[in-house]
Amino acid sequence: MHFVTGGAFNGKRKWVKAFYQLNEKNDYVWISAYEKNGAQMEWKAVDSFKTITVIEGVEQFLYKWSNQTNWREKWHDVFKSWEKWELENPMRKLVVIGTDITKGVVPLDERNRNWRDMTGWCYQDLVSHSKRVDVIWYGINERLK
Repeated sequence: MHFVTGGAFNGKRKWVKAFYQLNEKNDYVWISAYEKNGAQMEWKAVDSFKTITVIEGVEQFLYKWSNQTNWREKWHDVFKSWEKWELENPMRKLVVIGTDITKGVVPLDERNRNWRDMTGWCYQDLVSHSKRVDVIWYGINERLK
């Protein structure tokens, strides 16, 4: 697993496409929460994953769970399915892109505060299980792991 994070509109998508040389010739799928109806897409269905699978906007997918009490269980279920998929398919790559929403002013709204905290905890899980972690700022990567 490869986790890519950084601020909003800092070039994460462009960097991932260049790093993995993604084009129409590659066998990849790009699942984005930012596309029209993207947050409703099935982002955890590993049966639709390709040689390279990119899940972009994981924080938006997590927002759907931010008002539920069992979100941690759901996240661990998704995470386990991703890890199992990787173990069964060692030549395949899963790239998860998430915007860093954990810095700055703490939201006044309870749901947004919960979402912010939840996203931070989920990103910690991603970092601990990823083989590679990059932070992208202004189009430049810094490899953390």
